[in-house]
Amino acid sequence: MKLTVKDIKGQSAGELEVRFPVIEDGKGTQAVHDTVTAYMAAQRMGTACTKNAGDVAGTNKKPWRQKGTGRARAGSFQSPLWRGGGVVFGPKPRDFSKKVNSRTKQLALRKALSERIKAGDVVVVDDLKIASAKTKDFINLLKGFKVTGTTLLVSHAVDKNLTLASRNIASVEIATSDSLNTYQVLRSDKLLFSRSAFEKVEERLTKE
Repeated sequence: MKLTVKDIKGQSAGELEVRFPVIEDGKGTQAVHDTVTAYMAAQRMGTACTKNAGDVAGTNKKPWRQKGTGRARAGSFQSPLWRGGGVVFGPKPRDFSKKVNSRTKQLALRKALSERIKAGDVVVVDDLKIASAKTKDFINLLKGFKVTGTTLLVSHAVDKNLTLASRNIASVEIATSDSLNTYQVLRSDKLLFSRSAFEKVEERLTKE
């Protein structure tokens, strides 16, 4: 499979052979599910915390005697039935992360990228650079590639101008070839790779 490489003005600048094995069948679907689920779980803070009856401040004195008052039996001011009492089975700080091995992550990324390439959502640019950090220049860059909707830009390394120029655009996300993950590949409408970044991702997908 080949991809058309474009120059900074959006004109054709040759072709690029896809070196990693593109997945044509249903293989890898479960890997994508497991990887994205693990990624989303890892974003959870897990800091929600409530006090149970043992954590609530208060005396252990019985509110009133057991019998003879006409009121319901009560043994503690910290009872969950009372206002200001403890919470029954409330959340406690916990770790939501899930373990996914490296081979599964690699398969998931390969599957996701294969599907986006087949759908025509991947654009490879000879060099993704702009002269200044102005948002106007960055918008003109996207217009040159006729990119609309949410866009993921993948560069070989962190580029200061790209980062500064795109940070005010809510529909654009910046990633590097080393940090690219399956969730990012699936989330955006279009994927814009620099040539060097795409080749670096290919190395990740062909590594044994």
